[in-house]
Amino acid sequence: MTTYLLHKIVKSNPEILPELEEDIIQIAKSLNIDKNKINSLALSFSEAISNSMKHGNNYNEEKHVEIDVYIENNKLYVSLKDEGKGFDISSVPDPTKPENILKESGRGIHIMKNFLDDLIYNFTPNGTQVILVINLK
Repeated sequence: MTTYLLHKIVKSNPEILPELEEDIIQIAKSLNIDKNKINSLALSFSEAISNSMKHGNNYNEEKHVEIDVYIENNKLYVSLKDEGKGFDISSVPDPTKPENILKESGRGIHIMKNFLDDLIYNFTPNGTQVILVINLK
């Protein structure tokens, strides 16, 4: 059984990021998720929504990000879908390699993979979907 907690479609405007982050934190708190997992989820959500707006939609406010938060099989899912073309995930450089350590960007996916129980990407003709997963039990 799937329990939907949030459905929101937002413009690609970075000024609304704090409000969206607070929505996710409040949902996680209402589920009595461990504080460390809430922090991991909040950081990962911030990275994912920023990427969706910046890389997916180029901050074009005519383009939107669709956010869905739901519970299924004792897992919390946070889905973000932008209107971008996607990217080749295998081409993202490993930020832990010496040649990449000092680069100013490129750590987001690595951070999310380490902070979440699962990170799923779906590339479609209509946009890129990233799903953040936290185990509830």
